[in-house]
Amino acid sequence: MNMTDLTQEQLTKLVTALVDDRLCELLGDPDLGLPLDETVRARLKESLASSERLTGDEVAEQLGLRW
Repeated sequence: MNMTDLTQEQLTKLVTALVDDRLCELLGDPDLGLPLDETVRARLKESLASSERLTGDEVAEQLGLRW
């Protein structure tokens, strides 16, 4: 496919994906590969086992954040 054949939406998605990929390369995950503390591991397992879920708005409210 030629770049000139892309629709505006396809071009936007392509550029967004390229920028996302590049940012991930540059910033990376500083915690990648590090072991989880046993306390964190236990809390994570407990959280995943629970059916209780919060929305992003609820979390923001609890933390005093504004969108």
